[in-house]
Amino acid sequence: MRIGMAGLLLWIAGIGGCKQAPMPAQPRVAHASAARITPRGARAVEVSELSASTGDFVGFDRNLYPGDDRLTELKKSFTFVGYWLNHPPGETENGWVGKRKILRDAGFGFLVLANGRLDREIKQAKVTPELLGQKDAADAVTVAKREGFPEKTILFLDQEEGGRLLPEQAGYFFGWTEAVAAAGYRPGAYLSGQKDGDGTGPDGKPAFVTTAQDVREHVVREHRHEVMLWVYDDTCPPAPGCVLAPPHVRDSGTMDAPVWQYAQSPRRPELTKGCAKTYGADGNCYAGVSTDLFLDLNVANSSDPSGGR
Repeated sequence: MRIGMAGLLLWIAGIGGCKQAPMPAQPRVAHASAARITPRGARAVEVSELSASTGDFVGFDRNLYPGDDRLTELKKSFTFVGYWLNHPPGETENGWVGKRKILRDAGFGFLVLANGRLDREIKQAKVTPELLGQKDAADAVTVAKREGFPEKTILFLDQEEGGRLLPEQAGYFFGWTEAVAAAGYRPGAYLSGQKDGDGTGPDGKPAFVTTAQDVREHVVREHRHEVMLWVYDDTCPPAPGCVLAPPHVRDSGTMDAPVWQYAQSPRRPELTKGCAKTYGADGNCYAGVSTDLFLDLNVANSSDPSGGR
């Protein structure tokens, strides 16, 4: 929520589902595959070099905690890190819990992140979408407090489905964000900044929408709390691929979004043809940082996007 930082508080982010059926975003990194390939010619880049050349800050997120022994190595290239409050998508445990002090002492800022519900899970729940969102928000706030994140830290809701919000998704999403705001934290969300089909426009031509755009409309129409946007769009271009010299966050395609995830592991072949050579042969992003840690890459306008230090 990355989403994360002297960042702007923005219109809210959300989950998505196209009008037809929800389109899932690329799942976040899971377990490492056997092949570990670093793109030829890649090299680690010092954080100071990156910030001096772009005015932006680069960070990473991944499902699996990289290990205490890797933090010094990673800090040479990254200023902030995604920090899960609950089980990441597809995982049965969370290795990030209890690591805030270690990461902070190592010099990292944070994107504090909570895994949200997929559309099918919202539909199958025995409570209303709003109540489910409120319950999940309460759980996230409890963990954030236990982990030592101060009030006003931005908590990002991870929503893996893109497109226009379906009614139940909107109910869940805003139930979550409003409950987080009421608890003294600031709501944010990781969501799609990519265009999805949205029927036909008044001119008879195909229409498109991003989840970020749809959420902003909800916020204005329903007078919701502002939420920081951490948008994902790994399409090349505007994304440069798996490179440590990041693009400007302002070039994400979502106006004023303070965090942009510009590379994912594994890459999505249909969107990354133009930058395929920057990824490893197995499709994952290593960015020259290591040969065994694949990552998602983010750029932000702050070294501490969530303000969680």
